[in-house]
Amino acid sequence: MAESVSVSKDASPAARYAELMPQIEALIAGESNLVANLANVAAALKEAFGFFWVGFYLAEDRELVLGPFQGPVACTRIGFDQGVCGRAFTNRETIVVPNVDEFPGHIACSSAARSEIVVPIFGVEGEVLGVLDVDSDRLDSFSEADRKGLENIVRVIERSTRSHTNSERIE
Repeated sequence: MAESVSVSKDASPAARYAELMPQIEALIAGESNLVANLANVAAALKEAFGFFWVGFYLAEDRELVLGPFQGPVACTRIGFDQGVCGRAFTNRETIVVPNVDEFPGHIACSSAARSEIVVPIFGVEGEVLGVLDVDSDRLDSFSEADRKGLENIVRVIERSTRSHTNSERIE
């Protein structure tokens, strides 16, 4: 298992995601515990990009419940279809919000958050299991490179959860 991540800080976002992807794959390879893997992915993203907040919300009953994260204290529970996370969960698609103050129904877990991207995580049966949520303290922080990079990282997480049949999984 890798014990640190390293990306070129002066490289483009696309290049940094390309550098980070194999490191994340190595970081979670062979580890069957979902919480451990999500915690390490959140830490790697925070370290590599310096995002204001990076974390996961996992579906439980009829809401999203806070999972592993890096950053300030966060909202613990978010209803399906509430805020950016709930909308991404319900719509089953990545949502990029350049200015959270202009997003109808935005949930302000931190008043410092200015822009946000949320990527749904899918299970074996195609169900949405949770979301990856990334916040920035700057307006319009997320590009198409961020969308593609974060979606690719989520695909690695999805593959990892599918490969461990006798381990903790999102369900």
